[in-house]
Amino acid sequence: MDLDIPPSLKIPASELSWRFSRSSGPGGQHVNTTDTRAELSWNIVNSAALSDEQRQLLLQRLGRRLVAGALTVTASEERSQLRNRELALAKLAGLITAALVPETVRRASKPTRGSARRHRVAKERRSLTKQQRRRPAAE
Repeated sequence: MDLDIPPSLKIPASELSWRFSRSSGPGGQHVNTTDTRAELSWNIVNSAALSDEQRQLLLQRLGRRLVAGALTVTASEERSQLRNRELALAKLAGLITAALVPETVRRASKPTRGSARRHRVAKERRSLTKQQRRRPAAE
């Protein structure tokens, strides 16, 4: 099953690598006999689905999560292997989508006239409070 990541990325199923193991947590006797924990890996470095810009962006932003160029996510929240597979695909898609979204650049702006006035009034009020704490001048 291919992984579609809007708007322009489609990862073929052949590039996704699955591993299954026994999951901890609830499940009773069932948990001791079935491999419900899903581990999904995708090698970013060797992926043919990525453009060079996308690859560089993913390597830069997800670099700390990568092991030998591969991004790995696990899902063991559910009792069903099928549901954990779906969760792992969703987690991978979420990570990739978040990493490919361009960062917004903050533009500096001036304080509004009202906020500048409120700031000034607060400073005057604080100054008056501190002046009143001083000892009276000795004559």
